[in-house]
Amino acid sequence: MNHTQRPRLTSTLAVFVVAGAASVLMSACAPLLIGGAAVSGALMYSDRRTSGAQLEDQSIELKAGPRLKEALGDRAHLNVTSYNRLVLITGEVGTDADREAAEKAIAAIDNVRSVVNEAAVTMLTSLSTRSNDALLTTKVKAAFIDDGYIQANAVKVTTERGIVYLMGRVTEKEAAKATEVARGVGGVQKVVRVFEIISDAELKAIEAK
Repeated sequence: MNHTQRPRLTSTLAVFVVAGAASVLMSACAPLLIGGAAVSGALMYSDRRTSGAQLEDQSIELKAGPRLKEALGDRAHLNVTSYNRLVLITGEVGTDADREAAEKAIAAIDNVRSVVNEAAVTMLTSLSTRSNDALLTTKVKAAFIDDGYIQANAVKVTTERGIVYLMGRVTEKEAAKATEVARGVGGVQKVVRVFEIISDAELKAIEAK
């Protein structure tokens, strides 16, 4: 499968998964990697997930590494990002069978409610490509802060091969704005939205807490 193929959901969930247009250059080499950030202090308090969901997301990401290592060894470069127990798989695998094995391994982790499998069947990326992806993630996050329309920690950003993936619990307007801002960052090849859309009333209730 190439990176423009639509991802599959392992369970039903009201989630936006919208891919933009553009081409991506791919290069070679490297092992399995797992992504995820620690949650603490003020960020945990202001997060739109419950504290329990944040801890479950951390646990899912920590468990993902050993599960993928067991299933695939060093044949893949994959990142796993969990938000509100919706899990995004990104990166590269060598075969369709490995892609399916990765999804199966992640879906079996406790508390995972749905999986979006965006792993591409292609050559593994180089270290320079991954460094550029990390820089793009930083630039997109900074662009959200500069824009000021949406809380920076309301959207989780992951980048693979110049493709920016956006996750979070956001309203329709916030989703559109976040996509617009991310697309405006230099070097971004495409934006994929993996949002859980909430209503304005739900957002007000979250902010009231």
